[in-house]
Order: sequence, then structure tokens, then C-alpha cells
Amino acid sequence: MERLKYTVEKRAFGVCNYLGEKLGISSSVIRLYFIYTSFITMGSPVIIYLIIAFWINIKSYSKPRRKTVWEL
Repeated sequence: MERLKYTVEKRAFGVCNYLGEKLGISSSVIRLYFIYTSFITMGSPVIIYLIIAFWINIKSYSKPRRKTVWEL
């Protein structure tokens, strides 16, 4: 079960895990709230999910790289 959870989290951009770490809440609770609100609002949180996934992805590319010995 843990392997499946890890695989889904990595393939689903890691948004729930990221939000869970930032807010101090279990990522499984965030996933449940996301699923419930998606059903209640006919899927509109999916847009918010994709925006956060895009933001996390851009954030990982914009970190400054340290120069290595070979680049000096």
C-alpha cells in the first residue's frame, strides 16, 4: 500500500504532500478534502490543483544552482 501511495503521489505532482508539509496536516486528509470538494463542486478544484502543480514545478526550476568545481 505504501508503494502505491508513493507512486501516485510522485505521478500526481506531489501537490497534496507539499500542502501537507506546509500546513502541518497529513497529506491523506488533504486528499480526502480534495476528493470531497471535487464531487460537491463538480470538479472545479482540479483547476486549482493544476495551478499549484505548475507553481511547484516552476519553483523547483527557478532555484539558483551552486557552481561546481568544474564550472569555476
